[in-house]
Amino acid sequence: MKKLLITGAAGGLGQLLLEPLGQLADSLRLTDIVDASDRAQGHEFIRGDLADAAFVDAAVAGCDGILHLGGISVEDQFEKILSANIAGLNNLYVAAQRHGQPRIIFASSNHTIGFHPSGARLDVHSPTRPDSFYGVSKCFGESLASMYYEKTGQQTALVRIGSCVPKPLDIRMLSTWLSPRDFIDLIARIFAVDTLGCPIIYGASANGQGWWDNRHVDWLGWHPQDDGETFRSEIEARTSAADRAELLIHQGGRFVTAPLPHLS
Repeated sequence: MKKLLITGAAGGLGQLLLEPLGQLADSLRLTDIVDASDRAQGHEFIRGDLADAAFVDAAVAGCDGILHLGGISVEDQFEKILSANIAGLNNLYVAAQRHGQPRIIFASSNHTIGFHPSGARLDVHSPTRPDSFYGVSKCFGESLASMYYEKTGQQTALVRIGSCVPKPLDIRMLSTWLSPRDFIDLIARIFAVDTLGCPIIYGASANGQGWWDNRHVDWLGWHPQDDGETFRSEIEARTSAADRAELLIHQGGRFVTAPLPHLS
């Protein structure tokens, strides 16, 4: 790619992936609602709100790939989710149509299927069961991307990210972990294949106790290398029975048991 746009670049995931992402394009354009110019590491940075259609249009112009990490990444009041994750995403797709339909990676989430029980083996045909307003917004995003693909041919990878951190932090993440190395490899494959379409991809490493089946996207040539089981003894040593029960009833973990924001 000549220029890759990364939205939400100041967030934890954006900062975690920034250095290796620089190897995938001649240049990076980074955006966020907060000022992150000091962390841009020499890349172009523009500050703005995804809910501002004019800002999003300017951000997309001249880019031939988009990694969309922007928006609210935790549960929040519906009005905030609506602005950042729903209206903001629609602005991105409107802009993409105006600027040559650059290929998009949409950072969806495991919280689209959070109410499925832990241990259930899910594939692309498993129904969504969102566990939060945040999860609902990601279901919307997947549907919006699908609609744009069917109507306009806009290609998008819908990556249901599990837990992308340097290493698993709790017992649930032994099943949901996506190592940064494996995510970078996935991003590279998504942008490299000749024809992408609009596939759902479960964003998880090769975890021995994983819950998600990606055989439907074998054609991508993505072969994750890391396994959360490497950290099992370390994590189990500090996991209480109460934590195990709370985290391993549903695939969404604590998002499932948390009250809706307006009811808490």
